[in-house]
Amino acid sequence: MTRDPAGKAARRGGAQGKSMRLSIRPEGSQALARLGLAALVLVGVLLIGFVVTVPLDVTRQLLFSLAVFAIGLCLRRARNRIVPLLLMGLSLVMSSRYMWWRLTETMGMGSVVDLTLGFGLVMAEVYAFVVLVLGYFQVAWPLHRRSLPLPEDQSLWPTVDVFIPTYNEPLSVVRTTVLAATVMDWPAGKLKIHLLDDGRREEFRAFCEEVGVNYVTRTNNNHAKAGNINAALKKSDGEYVAIFDCDHVPTRSFLQMSMGWFLHDARLAVVQTPHYFFSADPFERNLGTFGKVPNEGELFYGLLQDGNDAWNATFFCGSCAVIKRAPLEEVGGVAVETVTEDAHTAIRLHRAGYRSAYIPVPQAAGLATESLSAHVGQRTRWARGMAQIFRVDNPMLGRGLSLVQRICYTNAMLHFFYGLPRIIFLTAPLAFLFFGAHVIHASALMIFAYALPHLAQASLTNLRIQGGHRHLLWNEVYETALAWYILRPTLMAVFNPRLGKFNVTAKGGLVHNSYFDAQIARPYLFLLLLNLAGVVAGIVRLVMADSSGEVNTIWLNLGWTFYNMIMLGAVIATCSEQRQIRRAHRVPLEMKALLHLPDGRALACSTVDFSTGGMAIRLDQPQPVQPDTPVEIELRHRQRSQRLPAQVRHDRDAQGLSLQFGELNIEQERWLIASTFARADIWVSLWGRHERDTFLRSLSDVLRASLRGFHRLGRFVITRGRNDGNAQPAPGETA
Repeated sequence: MTRDPAGKAARRGGAQGKSMRLSIRPEGSQALARLGLAALVLVGVLLIGFVVTVPLDVTRQLLFSLAVFAIGLCLRRARNRIVPLLLMGLSLVMSSRYMWWRLTETMGMGSVVDLTLGFGLVMAEVYAFVVLVLGYFQVAWPLHRRSLPLPEDQSLWPTVDVFIPTYNEPLSVVRTTVLAATVMDWPAGKLKIHLLDDGRREEFRAFCEEVGVNYVTRTNNNHAKAGNINAALKKSDGEYVAIFDCDHVPTRSFLQMSMGWFLHDARLAVVQTPHYFFSADPFERNLGTFGKVPNEGELFYGLLQDGNDAWNATFFCGSCAVIKRAPLEEVGGVAVETVTEDAHTAIRLHRAGYRSAYIPVPQAAGLATESLSAHVGQRTRWARGMAQIFRVDNPMLGRGLSLVQRICYTNAMLHFFYGLPRIIFLTAPLAFLFFGAHVIHASALMIFAYALPHLAQASLTNLRIQGGHRHLLWNEVYETALAWYILRPTLMAVFNPRLGKFNVTAKGGLVHNSYFDAQIARPYLFLLLLNLAGVVAGIVRLVMADSSGEVNTIWLNLGWTFYNMIMLGAVIATCSEQRQIRRAHRVPLEMKALLHLPDGRALACSTVDFSTGGMAIRLDQPQPVQPDTPVEIELRHRQRSQRLPAQVRHDRDAQGLSLQFGELNIEQERWLIASTFARADIWVSLWGRHERDTFLRSLSDVLRASLRGFHRLGRFVITRGRNDGNAQPAPGETA
């Protein structure tokens, strides 16, 4: 082989020329591409506008709707990221056709009652349509961000302050979080743990001294949690601040999973991770859906925040997050003007030009609210706070936010205004059944032909997009249960954003006896009676009807009313509080262990579940072990093992035993938490593992919940009647 320097040089020159051409051509081609894209968008908008506005009679509208629905059915199972966008497009076409038809052909002026009630209904529908459109935009392309590795040289890792704010929570709840924070995998010289105690309790100070963390307090409680964190910022100096609610137990890997992006992006100010709850919330406990149906938070952390991340609109959620100190101090610390200080702080950081990130892997786990009343109080505070931000720092106004950020924030805030629309939808059919008012000036067949495709196509699309994170009809139940209670605070916050104060959500409580919470259920009992009266009125109208058109309208409104009653029945089921007497919630975990008996024998076993107070195990070989036997359970994790004192409480079967931990010293307790609660693999294995939803499954589940609600209501009424007769209220049956 001979060398050819000239040829090599020529080839190199040719390559350089090609490189130059490649570097020049895109400038012209990009302009052409932008022009072509603009033309394509214009053509698409005109085409969609034509499809949306063209009038069709009942038959053609139904045929068109069936064709679109059939296309959606064919597309929905395809495993392609473009498919959700196509389904969203089809859904928006059908929903836009419905709204165009509603606004241009059904707004009759028959009477003042028709006009007033009809206007209220169409405004509720406009709200729902806007939220649908913004919601589709928000989750159009979830980012699915992965964590980035840190440098191998740990001297390059930044310093981190861990803040754990507390006010009135018991030490039994707080200590697990604090001990878990002390075992996080981070260089000891670069990590400081701070317990921020606004309750100023001496036992908390003593606990901090015992476990080696910094105890921080202040002389006042100004601005609640936000003020507590801001005060601690002045007493610490870490480059980053990790914040955990006092019941959110961090995993050992939390900082290693979340800090890599900060070193990669100098403008990154916040990294948020999901809030995972290992105890059942009131909906899950009272309806028996824990582990079977995704809770309401899973949609937000499983999909919405991931969608926000694609638009650089992930917002801080108050816990399980890391914030860079310099940007936080630049915007004046955590926002104190509203009761949702977390989202408000994120808006300020985004306005200042900083970025945020979301890593969709649970790296902490916490306790859900124990009672429906506490849950309602928490959600009411969130709703009030988002309405306050909408009023005082509206994302659509002011500088600093991109258009897509404004859309994502606006959608998050508009969501909490669903109270009034929900109440309108629950009562709208009664206008005709009671008064003969036509809130929609169209025949029943035309309403059916336009409304049903709009709802069916949206449901089909959401089954594909949200199926693993939210089951279809449960959203109706969640929002109906909260609608009455968020209605007044959100409306008042718009008029006077200074109203309302921060209330701490109680955690770690018990529900000693099952009872029906008639106080919480009261507005829904009233709505149920109202709808029941509407059914009676509808039956009377059926008997007296003198035309087929009127009969069809009556049946349409009766069907709507029956659907509302199903939703109200499920809501009433949530108001029947079920017992919750575990002080320490059990978490499933299978790991190898050894059970050491007093006679020196060691029995091989596996754990079944664990809590801070005990553990269930399963022996590899059947072996009788008497209750109350003192034992030691040896747990092994990360090539280390340690024995923990325990006592056998009872045997579950020939191989299953329940253990109660004995008196643990701090190091044993720290080891227990490090080998259980602080393991990220546990929460990853439990989070987001629900079966994908189907319409029939959701319908049957909600129908069963509704029947359960009517049964519990009937039992309450009967028991209450007996108690009134005896003048002696029965325990657990009073509100």
